[in-house]
Amino acid sequence: MPRVRKRPAGAARPDKKGPKGKRTKTDNQGEASAKVENSSLQETSASKDCGKNLSSYWLMKSEPESRLEKGIDVKFSIEDLKAQPKQTACWDGVRNYQARNFLRAMKLEEEAFFYHSNCREPGIAGLMKIVKEAYPDHTQFEKNSPHYDPSSKEDNPKWSMVDVQFVRMMKRFIPLAELKTYHQAHRATGGPLKNMALFTRQRLSVQPLTQGKNGPCLLITCQSDREFTCTSW
Repeated sequence: MPRVRKRPAGAARPDKKGPKGKRTKTDNQGEASAKVENSSLQETSASKDCGKNLSSYWLMKSEPESRLEKGIDVKFSIEDLKAQPKQTACWDGVRNYQARNFLRAMKLEEEAFFYHSNCREPGIAGLMKIVKEAYPDHTQFEKNSPHYDPSSKEDNPKWSMVDVQFVRMMKRFIPLAELKTYHQAHRATGGPLKNMALFTRQRLSVQPLTQGKNGPCLLITCQSDREFTCTSW
C-alpha cells in the first residue's frame, strides 16, 4: 500500500492536528510515567570524561524496512529523512512514557544518532539534529493511524513529537553487533557504556547517550575507529 504523503515538518493542517511525519514502531503503551533520567547517564569511576547527568546527545530508532500496521507502511529510514523537504520530518508515533519524556527534554540543535531497528542489520546509520522542540503528536488523534490513542484528548494530549533534520550519513554503518561488544566489555570493566539503554532497555525507541566533554561517550569509547576519532562535534 502506498505510503501517506507527508506534509513539511511543522506545517499547519486545516484540522490543526499537526503535520504528517515519520511513523515509528509503537513503543509499549501504558508504562508508568518516568522522569528524564536513565541508568546509562550515571557517572562511573572508569572515565572522568563520561557520565554527566544530563545529555545533549540521543539515539532514536526507526524501521528502515516495510511493515504494515493498520494498512499503513511504518517504514522510515535515514534515506527517507534525507529525501524529505528540507531533509526534515516530525518524529511521531512514540507511545512509551519514558521515551516521550526524553522527546520533551530535547533542545534545539541537539544531535541524535539515527538507528535502524527491527531489520536485517540494525545499527547506527547517520546523524540528525533537533530543529523543533516537543509539541503534540497529531497521530494520537487520527483514527486511521497505527498510533491512534482514544484516551488522549486534544486539550490535554498524552504524546509529543519533535522535528528532526538530516545532518549526515555515518562514514560507515555501525552495526548492533559491534556496539554490543563495547557494551559487554564495559560491563566487565565498569566502563561508561555498561548500562547503555540500547541493551538494558531494548524496546525504548528514544534514548539518551552519556555525554563527555569531547562528545558522546559512545564515540570516545571507539578510539581506534577513524569514524569516531576524526569527527568534529
